[in-house]
Amino acid sequence: MNYSEIYVKRIRKLCKDRNIAINKLATMSDVKQSTLDNIVRGLTKNPTVITLHKIALAFNMTLAEFLDFKELNDYSFDDDDTED
Repeated sequence: MNYSEIYVKRIRKLCKDRNIAINKLATMSDVKQSTLDNIVRGLTKNPTVITLHKIALAFNMTLAEFLDFKELNDYSFDDDDTED
C-alpha cells in the first residue's frame, strides 16, 4: 500500500465510523467535492496540508490526530515510488 492509499483508507474509515458520506464530508470540510473525489479515487496523490487540515477539522480532529494512526506511523518511504 502506498502513502496516498493509506490516508484515503483513513478518510474512508472515519467516514464509515461516523456515518458520513464523502459528499457530506466535502460540505463539512469546505473542500470542493471534486477535490475530495479526486483524493478518494486516488487521482490526487499529494493533497495540500491545508486540504488535509480542513478534512481533519470536519472530523473534529487536529491535523496531528488525523495523521496519527498505525498504518501511517508504520509506513516506510523507502517502499514508495511516489515522487515529491
